[in-house]
Amino acid sequence: MNTYYISWWNLENLFDVVDSPSRPAWLQSKLQNELQGWDQTILDKKIKQLAKIIVKMNQGQGPDVLGVCEVENKPVMDLLVASLGSLQRNYAVAHHDTSDKRGIDVAFIYDSDLFTFEGDYFYVVLKRSATRDLYQVNLRTSTDNSLILVGNHWPSRSGGALRSEPYRIIAAETLSYWNERILEVLGNNTAVINLGDFNDEPFNSSVTDYALGTNSKMKVINAQTPRLFNLMWPFLGRGIGTHYYDNFPNVLDQFMVSKGIANGASGFKIKASAQGTYAVNIEMFNEMVSGGNYPAPIRFGRPSNALNQNGFSDHYPISMMLEEG
Repeated sequence: MNTYYISWWNLENLFDVVDSPSRPAWLQSKLQNELQGWDQTILDKKIKQLAKIIVKMNQGQGPDVLGVCEVENKPVMDLLVASLGSLQRNYAVAHHDTSDKRGIDVAFIYDSDLFTFEGDYFYVVLKRSATRDLYQVNLRTSTDNSLILVGNHWPSRSGGALRSEPYRIIAAETLSYWNERILEVLGNNTAVINLGDFNDEPFNSSVTDYALGTNSKMKVINAQTPRLFNLMWPFLGRGIGTHYYDNFPNVLDQFMVSKGIANGASGFKIKASAQGTYAVNIEMFNEMVSGGNYPAPIRFGRPSNALNQNGFSDHYPISMMLEEG
C-alpha cells in the first residue's frame, strides 16, 4: 500500500521581482506601486522562508504533492522548487497563467518519481472582472491509478463577505459542473481532490449549496449528484483556522474529495489517523505561529505593506494523507 502526503498552501503574494521581464505590460502597470521594493533580495528571502516550512512537511520528507496559490508565474515556482534541493526529490511544476487582475495563479508541485503528468486544464470563472481560473491537473501513479487535482482560489471577501458572496457562488457552480463532467467522462468512481483557498468556510452557502460540499460521507457515497466530502469540518469546533481576520479563525483552505475516494472504489482512500479520525491537518508549524492570545500565522508582507522578513504567509498549509491500494 502506498501513502501520499497531499498538501495545499496559499503562499501570500509570491510575486516575481518588480521589473520582471516575464510580466506583461498591463500587469506591470497594475502592480507598480504594490511591488515597490520587491527586488531579488526580498524575493530570495521570501522563497527561503517558504522553503523552511515545506521541507518540514511530511515529517521532514517534503510533500508528495503541494498545491499553491498567489504565485505570479512559473519562474517563481521554479525558484521555489530549486530551494527544496535538500529533500533530494525530483519535483516538477504544473502551472497555468490566468488573467487575474493581480496576476496571481494556482500551481502544483509534484514528485515526478511518484506521479506521471497526464495533462492539465483550466476552467474560466465568468466574473465581470477577471479572477483566478480553476486549475485541473491529471496525475497517474506507478500502479496505474489516475488522480485528478482541481486547484481553487475563489474570489476574495474584499468589500465584505456577503457583498462578495455571489462571485464565490459563480466559482462554486463552475467547480461543481466540472466535477460532474469529470465523472461523466472518466467514470463515476474517479478519484478527484478539490483543494484550495475557497475564501468561504465549509458551512457557507457557496460551498454547501453550490459546490455541493458536505460533512456526510454517506451522502456523498449514495447521492446521484456529484457531492463532495469536505474533510475540514472537524476543525470548525477547535477554535483554529487556516487564516485569521480580525483575530477570528476562518477555515478557508479546504480539501473536498469525490465519491471514488470516499468509498475507496477509485483505488484511493483517506488514511485514518491513530485516533481513528482522518489524517487531515492544519499545519501550524511553531515558527509560523504568532504570539499572544490568537494563533494567527506570521505574514511576510511586502516592502510596500508591512514587510516582515521573518514571516511566511498569512495562511497555514493544510495536509491530508491519501492511501492507495
